[in-house]
Amino acid sequence: MVLKVSRRGQIPPFIVMDVMRAANDRAASGADVLHLEVGQPSTSAPAKVIAAAQAALRDDMLGYTEAFGLPALRRRLADHYAAVYGVAVDPARILLTTGSSGAFLLAFLAAFEPGDRVALASPSYPAYRNILTALGLVPVELPAGPEQRYQASVAALERASGPIEGLIIASPANPTGTMLTREEIAAIAGKCAASGIRLVSDEIYHGLTYGPIAASTALAVSDDAIVVNSFSKYFSMTGWRLGWMIVPPSLLRAVECLAQNFFISPPTLAQHAALAAFDCEEELRGNVARYAANRALLLAELPEAGFDRLAPADGAFYLYADIGALTNDSVEFCRRMLAETGIACTPGTDFDPARGHATLRISFAGSAETIAEAARRLKVWRGGRG
Repeated sequence: MVLKVSRRGQIPPFIVMDVMRAANDRAASGADVLHLEVGQPSTSAPAKVIAAAQAALRDDMLGYTEAFGLPALRRRLADHYAAVYGVAVDPARILLTTGSSGAFLLAFLAAFEPGDRVALASPSYPAYRNILTALGLVPVELPAGPEQRYQASVAALERASGPIEGLIIASPANPTGTMLTREEIAAIAGKCAASGIRLVSDEIYHGLTYGPIAASTALAVSDDAIVVNSFSKYFSMTGWRLGWMIVPPSLLRAVECLAQNFFISPPTLAQHAALAAFDCEEELRGNVARYAANRALLLAELPEAGFDRLAPADGAFYLYADIGALTNDSVEFCRRMLAETGIACTPGTDFDPARGHATLRISFAGSAETIAEAARRLKVWRGGRG
């Protein structure tokens, strides 16, 4: 008997995870690997976060929390929005989630019906597209290039054919690191409000910025936006699997019921630990300074290796390179790079299925030593190829 496989189980892979597996296989064989493929800080969680986790392990039974998460952590997040953005957020609108991935799943299920069309810039984080597809929603790609700073815009929405029920924006964005100004976010939010489009704002790289544009939350210009964030990136807590979302009151009960049934509650240990995350600014600023130095080094060195067409990385910890002058097959190019240099990078097809054959993403979240050695090897590799 041949058992049925659901089409929802046949969505495209998250290619960066496949690249990481290939890199780990190489490392397991005894060869060295420089990990520039995955968006993960090379530092552990801050010391106070680890201490808080140890205390919780010792003193707390670590049972279920409310589906929305620990009230104390939700209040702390509300204080964070007041301090950083000058925005008042009712803690009742804040939901702790199992990573930002859990937040996107809850947001898409609560806000959209099967068949709804949700727009997003291309290139963009592949899980947006793949989760939408798995849920029976229709991703609508808004092709964006250097002229648009790889971002969605009001003009792109107006050019889209057919109805649009939702829009996902990200600032800073993955894979490009580009950002939207507050004025641009306000214009997009206004267009969405006027057109009945639900705005979803991915803000998980807030805190990781290097250029003149300041990160602005969509909550500053819209009470109807769904905002998603995470402790993974700025707070260096990827494996703790804890994110949060802020939702308009009209969606609160729907999101709560979905969370109760899908997840029961977010990871309790991670929540107790995250209470200390906001007391770690000195350590976290040190991480950002390292990313900034890594970014500066790569911007100076990569052109000598032929990577001279780079997106303006205002934030996050990625460089998005146009390698069309070097290859028309980014998957094979990255495979060869790993085999011949030990450097793992992610092909652009993960982020832009139509045009990603000529791009790749480089993460500079690693140690200063890793990034410097990667730059050296790339210059030798490309120099050896003429």
